[in-house]
Amino acid sequence: MKKAILATKVGMTQIFNEEGALVPVTVLQAGPCVVTQVKTVDNDGYSAVQVGFVDKREKLVSKPLKGHFDKAGVSYKRYIREFKLENAEEFNVKDEIKADVFAAGDKIDATAIAKGKGFQGAIKRHGQSRGPMAHGSKYHRHAGSNGACSDPSKVFKGKKMPGHMGAKQITIQNLEIVKVDAENNLILVKGAVPGPKKSLVTIKETVKTIN
Repeated sequence: MKKAILATKVGMTQIFNEEGALVPVTVLQAGPCVVTQVKTVDNDGYSAVQVGFVDKREKLVSKPLKGHFDKAGVSYKRYIREFKLENAEEFNVKDEIKADVFAAGDKIDATAIAKGKGFQGAIKRHGQSRGPMAHGSKYHRHAGSNGACSDPSKVFKGKKMPGHMGAKQITIQNLEIVKVDAENNLILVKGAVPGPKKSLVTIKETVKTIN
């Protein structure tokens, strides 16, 4: 991995590309991320860059983290993440990673916590089919049979049933960057990105390219 950055989700809109086609895009406020620590093989056993994103008030920072930021000489940050970049040794503490590390046409993987849907039934959660809606049916949106009777006398693990939906980490691979606004640190990604507005999104160079 050569490129990565942290971003917050602004929302969705649409733009026209050079061919005049309408393209739905997700707007991400990407960076600036400041390098808070550079990890090396000699000192830490592996090579990585630790970055901080979004300023945080001093009263909300724990003492261990406060000492960590003071040692690096950077402002207090809300989010801290590590990226195992191939060129990690080239970075220095206090360096900034901005949106211009990516360019239009780059393929990325976007990771975020999906929107929480609360407790949902099997139809919405797993896409199961409903029963007849006539008045005498008495079977409309239930999950149906849970398993066999005396043998094996249990419900197998992994059975698709009603339960908590959403609020899980999701990675969407091979998304395309349509436009990069380096001046305002904005990245426009074609299509949808997981998570609600203002949520943290991790953008990395894609691990596999699908044409």
